[in-house]
Amino acid sequence: MNIYEYVEEVKKGNVDLDNETAKVMEKVNKINEEYNYLNVVEKQHSGETTGKLSGVFVSVKDSICVKGMESSAGSRILKGYRPLFDATAVGKIKENGAVIIGKTSQDAFGFGSFSANVGLGFRVPLNPFDKERCCGGSSGGSAGITRKADFPHISLGESTGGSIAAPGAFCGVYALCPTYGRISRYGLIDYGNSLDKIGPMGREIEDIALALEVMSGYDEKDSTSADNEVDDYKSYLDKDVRGMRVGVIKEAFGEGVDESIRKNAEDAVSRLEGEGVKVKEVSLPLSLNYGLYAYYIIAPSEASTNLAKLCGMRYGAEEEIKGNFNEYFSSVRSKHFGDEAKRRIIIGTFTRMAGYRDAYYIKAAKVRTMIIEEYKKAFKDIDALLTPTMPILPPRFKEIEKLTVMQNYMMDLLTCAPNLAGLPHINVPFGESRGLPIGVMLTADHMKEGKLLQLSKELK
Repeated sequence: MNIYEYVEEVKKGNVDLDNETAKVMEKVNKINEEYNYLNVVEKQHSGETTGKLSGVFVSVKDSICVKGMESSAGSRILKGYRPLFDATAVGKIKENGAVIIGKTSQDAFGFGSFSANVGLGFRVPLNPFDKERCCGGSSGGSAGITRKADFPHISLGESTGGSIAAPGAFCGVYALCPTYGRISRYGLIDYGNSLDKIGPMGREIEDIALALEVMSGYDEKDSTSADNEVDDYKSYLDKDVRGMRVGVIKEAFGEGVDESIRKNAEDAVSRLEGEGVKVKEVSLPLSLNYGLYAYYIIAPSEASTNLAKLCGMRYGAEEEIKGNFNEYFSSVRSKHFGDEAKRRIIIGTFTRMAGYRDAYYIKAAKVRTMIIEEYKKAFKDIDALLTPTMPILPPRFKEIEKLTVMQNYMMDLLTCAPNLAGLPHINVPFGESRGLPIGVMLTADHMKEGKLLQLSKELK
């Protein structure tokens, strides 16, 4: 059964949901003991059995609030925080009958490409294909549990600069980052307000279509929420792709991209051409050459302001109050923030300082606008863009330890630009090399997620 068929069986009463849930929770605990995919294993179900997600098991990234369930964004400084409300996306999932199974592991606050920057006390998730390798980040736990789940399951991830697509590629699952504003951000523990997006991961493309339809839509609680009509995303899975136009970004196949990944993406292009898709090479020099650098100015700038509220006085970590406010504030943050969080706070604070703001932050914002314009020009002639998702195969943890900070940041080379532009993009699992999964990324114009689903199904 695909996920739509399973939901219909639940609605008809042909599935003993209590018994099924008990079995699934037992499986989740066993998987988690071995692979560390969840920071919290805990069940929540509204009792609803007539909704679009009736009986579907859903894991939620730790940075997305679930009422009453510890939601720490993978950080020690928020350890013990239990929200008094659901994120809007979580609320919609619950209202439609989903069974929440827990909170997935991640890089603290989303700061990383490997899910190795976890807060003290949290465990690093292990790649489902090879435990010596990473899951990708920052939604690594979401991608890992999605790959290992042998039951109807969807995971909610979050992306700022590639945190949905990257782990999707490293774990071999479908992973959709929607248009900025397509899914409400209300209840998301912020990384960068102008960049953050909640999106689904699934073993099958049908899982993505169903979750996207449930979570999308305007939300008055989120001022950045888009008031656009929600498409019937399932219908795109039945549409013919013949005559669709795909642009292959020339710059995405250059230096730094593993040869097996480059060859695999070329095979994906051939597959689409065989289905009647018209393919042409396109050049996006701004996006691929400057997107990464603009991102690593804008994102830390926003992160430094968002994390300022975490000072040990309202929620999360607390210490014995000594000295004045600044001394206490510094003490709590020094002890409970990890190295990468401190690094991004420092970078972001510097780029917004008087005397530097015009040279860095304002200039990066202008580059971002130019990147959006470059994408818009490309989409006048094509339906979607195709690139590899990640430039390398999932690395071993011992290899990650040897990377410089800049080499770490370069992992986002192919995913930063569409995130900066707020464009929908999806990792499509396509092929393997040396027993490890490879992902192909499709990117479409704003609010054109349906086209991504339409093309993705042809690469199955």
